[in-house]
Formats: sequence, C-alpha cells, structure tokens
Amino acid sequence: MRWPLEPDSPDRPPLAALMREAPVLTDAEAAKIKLSHATQMLGGEDRAVLDALLAAAPAAHAACLGMVEGSPFLTELVRAEPARLVRVLAGDPRAHLHHLIATCAGAIAEARAEAEVMRALRRMRSEAALLIALADIGGAFDLVAVTAALSDVADAAVRGALDFLLADAARAGRLLPPDPAQPAVGCGLAVIAMGKHGARELNYSSDIDLVVVYDRERAPLSEKVSASPFFVKLTQGLVRLLQERTADGYVLRVDLRLRPDPGSTQVALSTAAALDYYEREGATWERAAYIKARPVAGDLEVGRAFLADLAPFVWRRVLDFQAIADVHAMKREIHAFRGHDVVAVEGHNVKLGRGGIREVEFFVQTQQLIAGGRDPLLRTSRTLDALEALTAHRWIEPKVRDELAEAYLFLRRVEHRIQMVADAQTHSLPEAREAMEGFARFMGYGDRDAFAAALVARLQIVQTHYANLFEDVAPPAVLDAELVFPPQENDRQTLAALARLGFRDPAAASAIVRRWLCGAPRALKTEPARLHLVRIVPLMLEALARGGDPDGALIAADRFLTELPGPQLLVALDRHPDLVRLLATILAAAPRLGETLARRPSLTDALLDPAFFDVLPDAASLAAHLDQLLDTAATEEEQFDRARRFRQEQHVLIGVRIASGTLPAARAGEAYAALAEVIIRALHTRVRARFCEVHGTIAGAETAVLAMGKLGGREMTAGSDLDLIVLYDFDAGADSTSDGPRPLSGAQYFARFTQRLITALTSLTNAGKLYDVDLRLRPSGRSGPLATRLSSFAAYQREEAWTWEHMALTRARVITATPAFGARVAEVVHAVMAQPRDPRRLAGDILDMRRAIAAEKGEDDKWNLKHARGGQVDVEFLAQYLVLAHAHAHPQIVDTATVRILAAAERLALLAPEDAHVLLRACRLYQNLTQVLRLAVDAHEVPPDASPALRALLARAGEMPDFATLEADLADTQDKVREIFERVLAAR
Repeated sequence: MRWPLEPDSPDRPPLAALMREAPVLTDAEAAKIKLSHATQMLGGEDRAVLDALLAAAPAAHAACLGMVEGSPFLTELVRAEPARLVRVLAGDPRAHLHHLIATCAGAIAEARAEAEVMRALRRMRSEAALLIALADIGGAFDLVAVTAALSDVADAAVRGALDFLLADAARAGRLLPPDPAQPAVGCGLAVIAMGKHGARELNYSSDIDLVVVYDRERAPLSEKVSASPFFVKLTQGLVRLLQERTADGYVLRVDLRLRPDPGSTQVALSTAAALDYYEREGATWERAAYIKARPVAGDLEVGRAFLADLAPFVWRRVLDFQAIADVHAMKREIHAFRGHDVVAVEGHNVKLGRGGIREVEFFVQTQQLIAGGRDPLLRTSRTLDALEALTAHRWIEPKVRDELAEAYLFLRRVEHRIQMVADAQTHSLPEAREAMEGFARFMGYGDRDAFAAALVARLQIVQTHYANLFEDVAPPAVLDAELVFPPQENDRQTLAALARLGFRDPAAASAIVRRWLCGAPRALKTEPARLHLVRIVPLMLEALARGGDPDGALIAADRFLTELPGPQLLVALDRHPDLVRLLATILAAAPRLGETLARRPSLTDALLDPAFFDVLPDAASLAAHLDQLLDTAATEEEQFDRARRFRQEQHVLIGVRIASGTLPAARAGEAYAALAEVIIRALHTRVRARFCEVHGTIAGAETAVLAMGKLGGREMTAGSDLDLIVLYDFDAGADSTSDGPRPLSGAQYFARFTQRLITALTSLTNAGKLYDVDLRLRPSGRSGPLATRLSSFAAYQREEAWTWEHMALTRARVITATPAFGARVAEVVHAVMAQPRDPRRLAGDILDMRRAIAAEKGEDDKWNLKHARGGQVDVEFLAQYLVLAHAHAHPQIVDTATVRILAAAERLALLAPEDAHVLLRACRLYQNLTQVLRLAVDAHEVPPDASPALRALLARAGEMPDFATLEADLADTQDKVREIFERVLAAR
C-alpha cells in the first residue's frame, strides 16, 4: 500500500506536530549546543519559525537533539543549509516530498547542461533524506511510509536523469521519439528496478539495483546510430548523473551487476539477448531477484513486455520444491543447527547475519517460487504483502506471519538507523560496546542491554522460522533408495542413485565407499565403526553432492577417512546429522581445513557445543586457557608442544566458523591476530623468566615486541607469518652486564633473548610449528642486530629510514611490554608518523615502489588479490600515504588497520566520500576473499580447478549471489581502486 503524494493543504499538520517519539539522549546539553551550531546561520525569520516549531512540539525538539547526537550525516545536511530543517519541520511531510520531486522534475525539464541536472537531483535527495529521516526518528512515518518515500525519490531521480539524457539525444538527432516533449515514451529502452527498489522497500542509504534492457525493433534511432553502443553510453551517462560526487553530494549509488552474466555483458542488453540467457542458464537466485522487478524509467511498455516474457522463467507451473534447496544454498550458512540460537550483538549484520532481514526475505521468496507459478496471488513483490498472501492461502500460519512481520519491521528500522549515522550502505551494528551504547540510545532505548534484548528476541524468532522451513523439507529421493555397497562389485540401483545425485563417475564413487566398508582405512577396522559409517553414508553422499562437485568432494572425504586415526569421530557423526553436513561443506569447499580436522578429530568435540557457533572466545579467555595449559606442563619442551596444539586447535575452530558461515570472514583477521598476540605474550613471559634464570638481569632492562604487517593491522589469515621487531632498553648509568650464572653484556644479552623467543615461536616439535617469523622490518634488515635499542630505533627512523620503512611502521603496534615501556615505544612510533613530509615526494616514492612491485610480481591476474592492479597493495599503500602525509596535521588518522585509516580519512575530509566508499568496500572484499582462499587452499589466488563449493564459498564471502557475479564485481572494484590510487597520488 502506498500513500498518495498530494499538494500541500492548510489543514494538514506540519511534520513537527506529527512527531511522537525520539532517541534517548546521552548528553542533552551537548546536543543542544550541536543543534545550535548546526543552525547558527539561519536568518531572523527562519530562526523565529524554527524556535516556535520546537517550542510547540517538544517531541520534535527531542528528535532534533537525538538527530544531532546520533547522526553526523544528518547534522551536516542541516549545517550546510539550515533552512532545510525549517522547511522540513514546517510542512506536511507527504506534500513536501511531492513538492521536492515536482520541483526537481521541472528543473530538469528546463536544463540544458548536465551540471544543472546533477545539482537539481542532489538538492532533491539531500532535503528528502533529511525529511524522511526525521519522520522516521520522530515516529511520523512507519516503515511502509519510509520505504515508499525513499523509493519514490529514487524513482524520480532515475526517471529525471534518464529523461534528460533522452531529450539531449533527441536534440542531437540521435533519437527520434514519437513525442519530443516526452522522449521516454516509445524510446525502446527500459530501466528495471530490482531488489528493494523494485519492491518499493528501499533502504535509507541503499544502492539501487538496476537492469537496463532495450528492444532493437522499437527503438526510434536515426539511421546512423547503432542500438548497442548508443544505449550502453546512455546507461553509463545515467550512472554518472546519479552517483558522481559533486559539491552537492551524490544521489544514488547504482549497481548494474544483477544483469545477465555481468562479467561479460554490456551494461545495457537487448531484450532478446537477456531472455535467451535466462532461458538457457538462469539460476534460482535470478528467479528470486525478478520477484521484485519493476519498470521505473524509460519505455515502460518495453519493460512490462520484458517482464511478461520472463514470467514463465520466474513462475513455474508445477510446485517447485527444488527451489527450497537452491534458495537455501544461496544462504549457505549453517544456521539451521538446532540449539545454536545465541547471537553476539556487537558487530552483528542485521541483513545477512543469523536471524536477519535476508532470512525473512528468503523464507518468503522460497515459498513464492514453489507455488507462485500456480497461484498468481502469491506474486507480490513486497515482503509484508507476501506474508499476508502466504497466510491467506494457508502456506503459513497466522502466528508465523505475525511474528515474522513484527521482526521484519523491527530489523528494517534498525537497518535504517544504522545507515542514518553516516549515510553508509552498511548493515552491521557497531563493534565496540561503547559505540553500541550510543546506537541503542539513537534507537530510543535506555541502554545497550535493553536494545540487545529486543534485538536478540527478534533474531531468534526469525532464525527459528527460517530453520523450520528448511528442516521440514523431505530429504532427496536418493536417501530413500536402498544404497548397497557389496564388497566385490557395484550395485546397479546404487549406481543409478549416485548418478541422480550428480556423480560423474558413479562406479568410481561406489568403489570408494565399498573400500571404506571393507575396512581399508584404519579408523574403520572394527565392525562397530563400519556400522556407524553405514548409517552416515547416504546423508554424507547427499551433502557432498550439494557442493556442486560430488566426485571431487568424495575424493576429499576419502582422504579424510584415510587419515582419521580412530573411530571416535564416526560416533559423533552418527549421532549428529548436522555435523555430517558441516563436515561435507568443509571437505567440499576447504579441503585443507578438512585435512587438519582428520589429523585432529578431537577438535570436532567443540563443534557439537551450541556455544561454538555463537561467540568467539575473547583474548582474556584465550589467555586464561593457554596459561593453564602452559603452567601445568612439566618441561619447557612440553610447554612448546602445548602452545602449538593450542594454536592448531584455535586455528581450526576459527576456520570452521568461516567455512560454516557463522564467522564473517571480515572478522576472522581480528580473531587470528588476537590468538597470535595471546601466544606471543605467553611465550614472551615464560622465555623471559627462563632466560633470567640462566643469564640474570640488567638493571632497568625492558623488552617490547612490536607487531608489524598483518599482525599489526589485525588482518591476519590462516597462513600469515609474524612480522615482528624486538626493542629493548636498560638504565644508562648501570652495569650493562647481566648478573646471572652465565652473564651476557648489553646488546648480546638482548640479541640472545630475542633468539630464544624466536626459537620458541618457530622451532619444529612433535606438535608442529607455531608460526614463521619475519624480522626483516627491523633497522638494517637482515644485516642488523635481532633486537634494537629504543634510542637507536628512534634515531634510525628519524634520520635514515626509507619511505617504505615508514609505510611499514604505520602498522606498528606494541603487543607485549610493561605498560611504561610500551608507552615509550608508542610515543616513538607516533613521533615518526607525525613528522612533516613533502606530499609530492612521498607520493612519488610510493608510485615508484608500486611500479617496482608490479614489474616483479605482475598485476594482470585479478585473482592475485594482493598484487593485481587495483588490488590489496593499492588500497594499503594509499592508506599508508594518507597517514604519512597527514598525521602531522591530523594525528587522529594514525591507526594500524587499513579500514579504520580510510574511515578516518573520510571523516577528516582527506578522502572524498565516494572514494572512501569504494576503498572501504574494496578493502573488506579483498580481506574476505583472502581469508577464504588461505583457509581453503592456502593460496592468494583461485586455482583453475577450484571446486563449485569453493566458488560458492567465495561468492558468499563477497556477498554476491554466484561466482560469475563476484568476478564481475571484483574486476569493477579493482578498476575503481586503481583510478582512485593514481588520481590521489598523481594529484600531489
């Protein structure tokens, strides 16, 4: 249901009078000062109007205070043009929105230059953003009104931008429209809104997903104009008008990746080509996407005809139960585990996380795809309307509808409030508890815990209904068949069942299972072990087949069972079918992780604990566990063994979380780094104590371990080594010789200690190796002493270090030292960062270094995520440049994490917001994909023979529906990153 957009009426109350709720303020006086500063440029008449409105409507005043306390973005909109706030509060919100859209359309109709159009669109969007946000914050609009308003603004923007481009083409004689006054009518090109835009459920700061198609036969082009290049150029112009940043901001970020095969097709396709693609190879996720499709601009008749022709692809006439498996595979997260219902609130993604918005949408879309072919009344695009229709037609119970609808409304409200903070397309709650306290108040709750309780209750409800939908599905028919694996020969019916599951070589698959059941693997030597396996085999075969490469996954399972030392794991698998599915996911997508599990089957005990899938252990609990293990070891050698087993166990558990989808890859780097820090601290303490027993101490002796590289930035992967620098100091006037049984003098003392620490970290024992350690970032590299005195380190960095060494130092972080010495080391690092530098020379050094790396490593393979042009190195070098160039004037930009540096650069206006958006998203994308690759195949690149399961895991990590779309997104992202990299550095 949409509300009408009508002209203003004197009998309608203004927005200020309609407000009835507000955020909870943390500091009311500070908020009043912020609001006063934001509105200080108001003229006398506007000031009087605003003061009168806020005095007459206390809820509006409270909402404005909550806005300036909770949203820097909205506050800046007011500060940039305070009269906006007066206009928004003083008018009827629906009529005012209608007026903004009409004014923008009129300005575009009169415009003859793109700059005029861009200004009109951006001014409309800015005032509409403030109006809709305040109506939402103040409770004047419910979710339906908010999303409808956002969608109307997006529709008007797309329509207005395209109309201008079509009119411009008509004036140039390239397009010959039937009615030049309405160039869109009969133009042959249609813009289809997808996703939430198509369903009129748009997010507050959402990208818009568009598919652009044209009908060659209907397009009235001049004889000299070719349809494809003309419409491609037109589409590129549309994107530029909407998303290019100007002094007035931007309108909408446009995403064209939902078009067919985006990696190899143009941004505008002919309707014939698009329909041919969907008929040949359209996927279930594409069927689900078109449930929400809606023509919004251009030739609407072409758009409607295209969607009508596509209807048989989207809506199948038979009950389509296969859609359940396909849609569930799109989610691919192990969230249907009964009992795993606790959610960590900080950092939770309310869209993609467990119990989130996407699960409500998948719950609805799956059942629409199943039955919508036979029942057209189920073909509604809006989620809430679809829940109503499913209830009316008895697909779900009214209680399910009510609970999911209420949870959906709540979660969408949270999502919008997250995006209002900084106008960012994000769905994740703050990571830090302090920031969560502020966000909870912005949501209107008294504190973090009250909000968390409300949130978790909804997430659990959604998770339960989502899980029940998929758990209630009957197993595949093959599991009902009699699978027989006789010792001497293959069974025909079994071979047919394996073929139906997708095995390319059923005979070879049967031979593998027959070998298991004959007891060839040592874990299957006993009859009880084989009986457990007999019960597991059907489910395991079906689960392995789900990964897309049944034969390859079965070979991985064979290696797993061959390496398994005993039968204990088989008992657990027999009792826990979910564990069988999880193991199959790991074997299909991450065989390297499966090999580790085979060697350490006891690790699977942790997977059976429901708490395993909820919250990662924090550093304190990891440290306590490790201390207990080390302190009860009888010898130093046993300590080293226990530290290695502890690290292996935790690495596997982090990896399983990534593979199962319960730990976003973006947070895995922090988990690996926290583990490494805990281990380094524990060994540093014990090696120091043991060293002092033998060699004694030097007066005032201090040591610090400085983490660099991926450890310093908390961006480690499963295969990362440790980049470390060891610094020391001692009392200047004291005897520099130690006082122990085997005394050592100054530099020798600390070098020997460092060697002992490195040996503790790197030596190979019966339990393996902890880490590889790289000390090459210390002063003088390989030729310098292993440990460096702090004064020498400071002098070297100040007087001799090269640019690349200062770049490396941007990631330096003290991870173990006494508090006092750690603070001294940090001061030295910060002093180096804050040195004034010539930006031009700095940029030149970095560009030279980047070119040298490209010459040595190559940069043409986009899946070499680190070294590709526009890849990880470009993002990191740019962040390091921003620190070194600006830390002198802006010390708050100093940080060790690339993501936080880029976010700080945006806040400080050192990066354009759109550049920051691209770089932040690229940084997360590269880190996410790298985490999966290092976990699954221990490489930075996708192997040519990567399994479908690994490709699906990568697509999920990149938040893309399939691997082809991910590849297109990756290439597009790298192109944008390289353009920003060269532009920012070349401008200096």
